[in-house]
Amino acid sequence: MAASVGSLLALGTAVVVLLGILITPALVTIFTPGFDGEKREATIRLVRILFPGSGLLVLSAWCLGVLNSHGRFFLSYAAPVLWNLAIIGTLLAAGDETSGYRLTQLAAWGAVAGSALQLGVQLAPALRLLGRVAPFARRGIAAARSVVRNAVPVFIGRGVVQISAYVDTVLASLLPTGAVAAISYAQVLYTLPVSLFGMSVSAAELPAMSRATGGQMEIADQLRARLTRALRQIALFVVPSAVAFLALGDVIVAALYQSGAFSRNMTLYVWAILAGSSIGLLASTWGRLYSSTFYALQDTRTPLRFAVTRVVLSILLGYLFAVPLPGWLGLEQRWGAVGLTVASSLAAWTEFLLLRQVLSRRIGSTRLPGALLARLWGAAAAATIAGGVVKLALELRHPLVVALFSLGMYGIAYFAITAELGVPESRRLLSRFKWSRRG
Repeated sequence: MAASVGSLLALGTAVVVLLGILITPALVTIFTPGFDGEKREATIRLVRILFPGSGLLVLSAWCLGVLNSHGRFFLSYAAPVLWNLAIIGTLLAAGDETSGYRLTQLAAWGAVAGSALQLGVQLAPALRLLGRVAPFARRGIAAARSVVRNAVPVFIGRGVVQISAYVDTVLASLLPTGAVAAISYAQVLYTLPVSLFGMSVSAAELPAMSRATGGQMEIADQLRARLTRALRQIALFVVPSAVAFLALGDVIVAALYQSGAFSRNMTLYVWAILAGSSIGLLASTWGRLYSSTFYALQDTRTPLRFAVTRVVLSILLGYLFAVPLPGWLGLEQRWGAVGLTVASSLAAWTEFLLLRQVLSRRIGSTRLPGALLARLWGAAAAATIAGGVVKLALELRHPLVVALFSLGMYGIAYFAITAELGVPESRRLLSRFKWSRRG
């Protein structure tokens, strides 16, 4: 089955990449209608460079699926580090003389090289796990048909975060220059906890959930237990991430971006956009896990319906909050970018609540105790005071120094407070750290 699906992916991806390169000008018009002149031409060149890299990432995702199904998670989620290193290495090799669109183009080539590296390190282990296989192996055809039938709803449901990001980019292109770049900067930070905690936990739970056996009630009990445990794991890390983006986002943005032409005003602008995204961070990560639970139940249609609802709501609210609302409030038009992320957050909560409502009817209540959530949010709020004091004390220092100490204090305070409040996941985490220190 894996061989058949891999062959179909390779063939389909090759066609899509070739077609994408040919129709890139049309795609740029659709996704960034506000771009023209040199900016539009540079975007077309970049997209054409990046398309082959995207094709390699599709095949890399096939390797990820093979490895995950065999309980091998580390390599697939460590491999993207090579993608980042390739980009960084390309930029360092370019030197200080290269700038502007030329530098961006070199970074795109670095991304393609990184995609090849990401695929390369996973391909050999995946093939070893499969043993001797041949493309379109007959024994896998029936199972591959089932995969293909489910591919479209899973594609849309799993890609809802990316689709929402595309919607934000399209609408941001209608705003003054700088909005698209600022949203891109914020998205890099926002998607980090989604990937680290939402996607990773969901990916790890899906194979285990899919193996649940027994009668209907037994399967429901097993799924509910695993789902509840995973929800608690995600909440432990995502709640402080959301609060940090909201309260200390300027520290994070400044540490990563503030230098040269990236001024303090730009830092505050990106922080405001990031704060809008933080509102829906927990809903986005929990929503990924709920979708995995539906997939384990062989139901790919329900997550699809709600993913479509989310995208439609993002478009409607995004346009309302980004275009007319700033004028109604007497704000500069560029602040519509903040409205975009707020709209996406509201849409994420809508999707999550719909998923939870339907799933609860099928396997029973999946709500986390309100007392636990109150402890997590309260601990994160208290920890911001500790981080904020350090931030003020180091206000005139380099942004990296401020981030290192203020965010470090924030993290220490959060886990210390949650452990003191009796959150078992936090206590287990700290106990492992103490054990490793003694070791």
